[in-house]
Formats: sequence, structure tokens, C-alpha cells
Amino acid sequence: MRQQGVTLIQMMSVLAMVALLTQLAAPAYANLTEDLRQAAAARDLAQSLRSARGDALLQNRSVVVQPLEGDWGKGWQTVLEGNQQLLREHRLGRPMRIAANLEKLRFSGLGVPLRDNGAFSGGTLQICQRAQGSSQHRVVVAPSGRVSLRSGASEAPRCAGP
Repeated sequence: MRQQGVTLIQMMSVLAMVALLTQLAAPAYANLTEDLRQAAAARDLAQSLRSARGDALLQNRSVVVQPLEGDWGKGWQTVLEGNQQLLREHRLGRPMRIAANLEKLRFSGLGVPLRDNGAFSGGTLQICQRAQGSSQHRVVVAPSGRVSLRSGASEAPRCAGP
């Protein structure tokens, strides 16, 4: 009479292979989830900027998008300039590094981004990859006010900081 089943050696071999494959897949999964978080943050930021521009056009008043607590990586808020009425706030679940070449973004009543001195302005907000000096996702605001989302690897000197 022949018994069917697996031996202890066969079972241990299968468990060793499963453990090895899990060890190989874990870093790739972590990188994938981080990239998805960064892409979502870039989309949310671009949408908030588009909404702020739309609010400025609708109300014919300046609208400011500014970082929470001075850090774009924590989130941002949209306020009406003048009375500082909060229109919306977006807080990121987990902070991330977002490098920007502007402290805040103000859309005039005509929907164009302006600096405090009244000059036309544009800017780029780069969602930085952890432990690298590069960016996969960028939100670009043209001097005309058009907000675009760009993806693809690019060197980001502002991301190279601590």
C-alpha cells in the first residue's frame, strides 16, 4: 500500500522558495506603493491649483494656494486673498518631500499667477523620490495660469536636499 503526501524535505524546500520570492518582491512592492502615493499627491495638487484658478475667475478675486505650516509636503490650503477665507484644505496622510520654486501661488481675478509685486509668475512643484535627487511627478504652472501634470524621470536639484 502506497501513501500519498509530501515529505518534510519537500515541504521545507517549498517554504524556502516562498520565503526567497517574498524577500525579492517586498522592495519592488514598497517602491510601487510609494510611486502611487506620489502620483496621487501630484494629481491632487494639480487639481487644487486648477480649482483655485477657477475660483479666482468665478469670483473675480485673488485666490492663494499656500503650503500648510510652510511645507508643501504636509499639504496645502486655498484661501481668498484679503479676508483669508478658507475655501479648501488638503492634508496629506503621510508627509512627503515636495520641492517648489515658490512659497505660495496667487491667482489674480483674471486667472493668471502673480507674484506679490504684480509680475506674472509660474512655477514648478516637484514630488521628490525618497532617498534620490530626482522627481517622477511634477506640477507645472505656466505664466498664463495653465496647470499641467508631467510624469517621467527628471533631475530635480531642489529634491537633493536633506
